[in-house]
Amino acid sequence: MPTARILVVDDDELILTSLSEFLRLEGYGVTTARNYAEASAQLAAGEFQVVIADVSMPETDGLALLKMIRNRYPETAVVMVTGYGTIENAVEAIKRGAFDYMTKPIIDDEIKLVVERALRQQALTAENRSLRRQLAERYSLENVVGQDYKMLKVFDLIEAVADTPTTILMTGESGTGKSMIARAIHQRSNRRDKPFVEVACGALPETLLESELFGHVRGAFTGAVSDKAGKFKQADGGSIFLDEVSTATPALQVKLLRVLQDFEFEPVGGAKTQRADVRCILATNQDLAALVQQGKFRQDLYYRVNVVTINLSPLRERLGDIPVLAEHFLRRHCERTGRRVAGFKPDALRRLQMFDWPGNVRQLENVIERAVILTRNPQVAVEDLPEEIRAVENGNGINGNGEVIPLKKAIEGPEKQIILRALKVFHGKRQATAGALGINRTTLYKKMKRYGIQDGGESEG
Repeated sequence: MPTARILVVDDDELILTSLSEFLRLEGYGVTTARNYAEASAQLAAGEFQVVIADVSMPETDGLALLKMIRNRYPETAVVMVTGYGTIENAVEAIKRGAFDYMTKPIIDDEIKLVVERALRQQALTAENRSLRRQLAERYSLENVVGQDYKMLKVFDLIEAVADTPTTILMTGESGTGKSMIARAIHQRSNRRDKPFVEVACGALPETLLESELFGHVRGAFTGAVSDKAGKFKQADGGSIFLDEVSTATPALQVKLLRVLQDFEFEPVGGAKTQRADVRCILATNQDLAALVQQGKFRQDLYYRVNVVTINLSPLRERLGDIPVLAEHFLRRHCERTGRRVAGFKPDALRRLQMFDWPGNVRQLENVIERAVILTRNPQVAVEDLPEEIRAVENGNGINGNGEVIPLKKAIEGPEKQIILRALKVFHGKRQATAGALGINRTTLYKKMKRYGIQDGGESEG
């Protein structure tokens, strides 16, 4: 670990010599300066973790030096020292950004403790910055992998709305990456340095969800032994991600509507209105419009959350993304585990592309992590994949167990993949896709319905 460097600034030669000698004996690298000009030159020439400066110096005093350090070297801790200490002076120095304030004569043990505390705080601050940087890198938009045209449209939409306060609704099946996209939106926004709070609404009983979101006051219910801030308050200034919002009860939907419109709410059992400046990102794997028709979701809340909608397509409709995602997850888990696996054998990659992926991107990552851990091959092979993927029809009439597949079932897999690829080429336009496949549009529609294929949301030409 590198030696911490300390700059001691004092016009009193005796104090300068004795203090710097003591700190050197404690193992620190010490540099001295007798006035503002010398201190400024030393700070410009090298990095210091701590500056110990006298308040009273000729020409320019220590408070001016403190101001300069706070502006130019904000990570450096400054300890102010004076021979004429008062509570008012100490308060003023701390208000201006001093780490601590000491009076002369300086006691060795006291200055030792102050320096140690300053260095510990700096280490925690540096660790916090490192963690924030790692989070920003992991959840940046660049780490959301996808080259399918549907994902490229999602990226464009994120770029357009990320730095606005607009409410966003994400739709799509479970496992399509809604949480990752929500974090990417937050990291792309001007709220990136504020909290990102995630709430899985479907994972909490309805009796606890309201308290979790809005907090509660002491005595609001059995077990509420003290006041508790809710997730909206914790996210103040930042973003809140409400997953599975369709599970909210009618009573909770009323409170959600209010907080989305007015940013106001009351804790459970409380009468005092609280405010929270939050950017709301919501997600659902259900059709909210259908729930509105069924009377299970408030129409006014639906219109309030449906300002900007981002639809995440299931992985089975993004065949081109499967190899890219598989390679991305392979690199990630090789780094985590220290394993060396050089890609995928062609047959294994084909099986990955032919599988339906009911668990979507989350399931694919779990499969790749398992393969990285278990494989003894230089590349991931078919035998490294789970049974349900090994057994998928491979287009030659034989399943993963070597058994002959009935003809009707054998052609379903390839036919579905051909239709999906053709729809991708023609951006979901059924007329053009049917013409290229040599069938009429009605036949194409029936096959799409049979295989559960969506048209990608494009016009039907």
